[in-house]
Amino acid sequence: MIQACQDITKADVYHKRCKNKWTFLGSPRWMRSIAALVSATLIGISGACGTTDAVGRDPLLERSYNINSIKKDEKIASLLPKKLLEKGEIVMGTNVGYAPAGFYARDGRTVVGYEIDLNKALAKLMGLKLNIVNAPFDAILPSVGSKFDIGVSGFTVSQEREKAVDFVTYANAGLLFVVRKGNPTNVSLNNLCGKKVSVQVGTTSESQMYSARDLCKARNDQPLDILAFKEQTDATTAVVAGRADVMYADTPVSSFAVEQTDKQLEPLGVSKDKALMGIIMQKGDKQLVEAIKAGIEKLIQTGTYEKIMKAWGVEDIMIQHPEINPKV
Repeated sequence: MIQACQDITKADVYHKRCKNKWTFLGSPRWMRSIAALVSATLIGISGACGTTDAVGRDPLLERSYNINSIKKDEKIASLLPKKLLEKGEIVMGTNVGYAPAGFYARDGRTVVGYEIDLNKALAKLMGLKLNIVNAPFDAILPSVGSKFDIGVSGFTVSQEREKAVDFVTYANAGLLFVVRKGNPTNVSLNNLCGKKVSVQVGTTSESQMYSARDLCKARNDQPLDILAFKEQTDATTAVVAGRADVMYADTPVSSFAVEQTDKQLEPLGVSKDKALMGIIMQKGDKQLVEAIKAGIEKLIQTGTYEKIMKAWGVEDIMIQHPEINPKV
């Protein structure tokens, strides 16, 4: 998820509206931001994305990577802060609901997804237990270093966020609009004025839509109606149910939503403007940052990273090497 606003403090990093002037079709800046998803509510299954097979197995659970073969790497573990070694666990704050990054399986209790598998594997390498804590997206970054050791919820690297936290990258994803199959309300990326767009509160997608709405007003065009939801699953459901004309989400999430809604949805346009995503940590926690970077490097070298990403159909967002606080 990208935040595009300037001069943002850690406390309000998710809530300021951007004053950037966005253009419509073809603008790289127009196509940047967010992370998002689909849930059971989209297809009438309580507590999960997807269906079970003929014998009652959950195919999404079966996608999860088995970390039993991963052994503790003493060299990587030695990089960890003493407090984590003594605690024996690493607490990860995430907003469960971002399929296929992190969401509940059919049982309504088990959290699955590529971000979940990746961080389970990292914890195993470091000899730690991964404690996954569900939290509102806009509460994660301010709580890193106090409630959470790390935050993982589709956080896109930005200059503003790098002022508040440290990043180690693990993916590189673009953004994609999604509409109902057949685009029944004739949404055009040339001009969204007069349409209803669903977004998640606190994301750059929301910020960009407010900027787009201002542009519609400046043009004396029809108003852009923004439906902002606390949970991305609700934003996706709004499109499926016809309450919104279009949804704005990152490419893996949009593509997964199309798949899991039995193609009730379809992409509008193509994925644009990839941006790095990273695990966030307390600013200045150099030991943890180096340990996370070393762990991701090893997962890439051993092929585990590729297996996890391919299992969830997100190999297009894979990176070759993790970076610490890359320039953006």
